[in-house]
Amino acid sequence: MRCSHRSRVTRETDIELTLNLDGSGKAEIHTGIGFFDHMLSAFALHGGFDLTVEAKGDLEVDCHHTVEDTGIVLGQAFAEALGDKSGVARYGSAFLPMDEALAFVTLDISNRPYLVFETSFLSDAVGGFDLQMVEEFFRAFAFQAGITLHAKTLYGRNDHHKAEALFKGLARALRQAVAPADGVQSTKGVL
Repeated sequence: MRCSHRSRVTRETDIELTLNLDGSGKAEIHTGIGFFDHMLSAFALHGGFDLTVEAKGDLEVDCHHTVEDTGIVLGQAFAEALGDKSGVARYGSAFLPMDEALAFVTLDISNRPYLVFETSFLSDAVGGFDLQMVEEFFRAFAFQAGITLHAKTLYGRNDHHKAEALFKGLARALRQAVAPADGVQSTKGVL
């Protein structure tokens, strides 16, 4: 089974995370940030991943450290669960509509981390979640997982819908990319 258990303890956060890439979409998420819990639960469901997250952070400061560090730990868990990355389809893409909003996410499990993130939000936050942290989460995740990741909202007016479309799009693209395939999907023979 492609599973990982990771933790990270700093002066700012204490995170415990378990990931099963071959799950059924079950999530048990507790970060102290309601909207972020909602996004990670949607991510698990739409990716078909079992995910548990227990995160304690310095939320009296803001949500930055908790969200970014969760992205770091989730990226590390993906990298560990995938091992040498052989036997996976490697690429995944998803257009994800969320009411009036449309997001596009495409990625390559390449061992060459990179992020292109193009979206704009009309407000600063949804609930206690700073919307700038969507990009920070995607960056932390991509760089720790070794993924080239492009994420973009094509349009939308509701910031909740735009953010949710991005998280669900990431999950759907990952679901394709981690699907079983023969050997290493590279002419080099290694990723």
